[in-house]
Amino acid sequence: MKYRLAAGARPQAKTLLFAAAISVALWFIPFAEILAYPFRIFVTFIHEGGHAIAALLTGNSVLSLSVSMNGAGETYTTQGGTFSQMFVSSAGYLGAMAFGAVMLVLIRRAAAARVILFISAFLILFLTFVFGFLKPIFNGPPASWWSVPFTFIAGVLISLGLYAIGRWTSERVALFIVSMIAVQCILNALLDLKTVFFLSSPFAPAVPNDAVNMANATGVPAIFWSVLWIAVALGMLLLALRLYVYRRDKAFDAQQDLPFESKAV
Repeated sequence: MKYRLAAGARPQAKTLLFAAAISVALWFIPFAEILAYPFRIFVTFIHEGGHAIAALLTGNSVLSLSVSMNGAGETYTTQGGTFSQMFVSSAGYLGAMAFGAVMLVLIRRAAAARVILFISAFLILFLTFVFGFLKPIFNGPPASWWSVPFTFIAGVLISLGLYAIGRWTSERVALFIVSMIAVQCILNALLDLKTVFFLSSPFAPAVPNDAVNMANATGVPAIFWSVLWIAVALGMLLLALRLYVYRRDKAFDAQQDLPFESKAV
């Protein structure tokens, strides 16, 4: 049996492809990267939030979370054992990829784009207020103070923007923004992993990054971890695309409003 995209699923697929095309085009248009800047900051929040949530899941404390104007970010946590350090260090890039992959699957399952935007807005606001604002105030920021106001302002603005889009725009616009977020999370995660791969080379200058943290925790070279993360990230992406393309189960295909229709050969 072959499966082809049914008419009911085509608008979502077209919106996703359109978002991907725009994301790629912005790389080649001079000064157009400013349009993708809010998405880049969003992805940084997700990346750093992955570190923070992983720290909490392993019984550690989050001391601060900060996002810089250039799109970089830092999350300081207490250190546990080797497994804890490995889990926390891996949760940044893989967390961003997983977030984008889950969004792809939700889009495929016709989840309400507005609900996804509201949840994303709440997540960014939580990360901003708790880890980006309250924690640095009570713990004292390990880095310079200037990162705290930018983190707070950027987080609040992104949260309000996501809520406003979900609340007052059409379903088509909301779906497009969700598609853009998914694509940006995936593309930025892959680009950041490429950067980490080159920085992990024995011939590269010593620059602190998550792969170096993994090397310090395990004694295994940083380049091994960067290659492993790239492989896992690509695996997540391929799985998400497979779930996006193929049917969920027979009962799902039996419904009349299926995204996919079967065709005998």
